[in-house]
Amino acid sequence: MEYNSQKNLLIIPEYGRNMQELIRHALTLEDKNNRQQYIERIINLMQQMHPQSRNVDDSKLKLWQHVIRIAQKDLDIDYPEGLSPEIVSKRPDVVAYPEEINRFRHYGKNVRTMIGKAMEMEEGPVRDGFVKTIAGYMKMAYRNWHKELNVSDDVIKGDLKSISKGKLELDADVAIEVSSNSLNTGYKRKSSHGGGRKDNRKRNNHSNNYRGNNRNRRRN
Repeated sequence: MEYNSQKNLLIIPEYGRNMQELIRHALTLEDKNNRQQYIERIINLMQQMHPQSRNVDDSKLKLWQHVIRIAQKDLDIDYPEGLSPEIVSKRPDVVAYPEEINRFRHYGKNVRTMIGKAMEMEEGPVRDGFVKTIAGYMKMAYRNWHKELNVSDDVIKGDLKSISKGKLELDADVAIEVSSNSLNTGYKRKSSHGGGRKDNRKRNNHSNNYRGNNRNRRRN
């Protein structure tokens, strides 16, 4: 008995092993015309297996790309315009993310944007106040991320200095404050009882008075 683990690895599992073997069989065909017709029939068969792909733009081109990936070799056929095994096999370069982003990601992108704006400002009381506001926001974000109420100001000041590469720095005697509004992650909804009940009572009293007046008018 031959197990699947002993067979060739499935490149695109949704097409199944039989489809993969058919595409690999095309590599053994010597005549180019026969090989071209054989692959085109395989493309039509793949489209029948996934009819929902017909509604997708360039669906036929994607099927050709899948065939090239499964074949893993140049089939030596006429490919559609703008398509080749070299283009399909090409992979984009890996984007290298700086370690600082992974290290301080709990502060979020907005903090980095504000720090960048502060670095462009001229030195003075306006910039100092803005930096202090940024530090307060950082302290709030640190609390929300680490679920800690007591955060040392020295930690926030050190992170601010590291993110700004030493261009923004708070004095040691400056206390970082977090406003009570910024600590509320949600908003307070109006109670459906207090004010709502008063309004309902007023409406009920008004309707009762209106009915009573009508009754008195009829009696008179």
